[in-house]
Amino acid sequence: MGEEMLEETLANHRILSKIKPSVKLFNYIGDAPRIIASAGKQTLSPKEFSEIYGKMNKDKTMKWITELIRRGHGSPLEHSIYIFEITCSRVASHQLVRHRIASYTQLSQRYNDKYLRNMIMLAATKLGYENIEKNNIGEYMKILEETIDSSLSFWDMLEIIGEAFIVPPKIVKSNNREFLKQLLRSVKTYYSLINNGISYEDARFILPQAVKTRILVSMNARELLESFLPLRMCSHAQWEIRYIAWQLWRQLVKIHPEIFSYAGPRCVYMENRVRQQPCKLDEYINGKCEFIITRCPELVPREGIRKCINYASKDLWNSMGDEIIDT
Repeated sequence: MGEEMLEETLANHRILSKIKPSVKLFNYIGDAPRIIASAGKQTLSPKEFSEIYGKMNKDKTMKWITELIRRGHGSPLEHSIYIFEITCSRVASHQLVRHRIASYTQLSQRYNDKYLRNMIMLAATKLGYENIEKNNIGEYMKILEETIDSSLSFWDMLEIIGEAFIVPPKIVKSNNREFLKQLLRSVKTYYSLINNGISYEDARFILPQAVKTRILVSMNARELLESFLPLRMCSHAQWEIRYIAWQLWRQLVKIHPEIFSYAGPRCVYMENRVRQQPCKLDEYINGKCEFIITRCPELVPREGIRKCINYASKDLWNSMGDEIIDT
């Protein structure tokens, strides 16, 4: 690969990172696995929790958590908390808050249009503007109109859009400029309404659901293991929240492999409930563990489950293909 092509590829990957959702694990109880294992043992032991906890070493922790997962004994898993921040579209945030055993704090769209302003500033730079006057709504509209009518490349347009919107993988794959222009037109209409005296809280109704938002989420290990990850890591989940779930799982398994190595889509959750000994997600993916269930909850037959999981784990923005699973 030539140097120029390499630079272009790296630039495109940088742009793709802007139009995708992101997840950042912010905080958690560091000793959660030991606490969970001790809580599990406490249900069977007459000893005080402090004594059980004091004698709970790493090997015993792994043994007890594995047993909790195998038996479906979920209440000890609730003695944990994981706090993470997600940047996503309003489409994904609406799905996210359906998980009720969690706490949410979301960026207000009534008072904050920072993402949109950042997009306009980048568009102005691409068009050669200098010294953009802050809060000049008329100038914002002019910049947006020029961007819509410009001959900027698809990737330049995508980079601009990525400041404020999540863009579906298929739109990127098809180089759909009209989709990007429609997003820009919606923002122009938004500022036109504001310029004509409409309040921010009313003007926002015109914005597409693709607009970015930030949301702080707190979940315990039980909600993650039994609900969020099984539902949202599945290949049948919507692509954006599926990407979020896999990114979150990759961060969780690094800090607490004792718990989250066994997490996965619903097929993995279902399989681990019927096996004599549960298997880790990686063991299913690499073939070290074979599925014994005849089909997954989404009716994918046993022989197609591994392929289905591999598809679900893909970053569709980077792989740009394989949209249809042949199971």
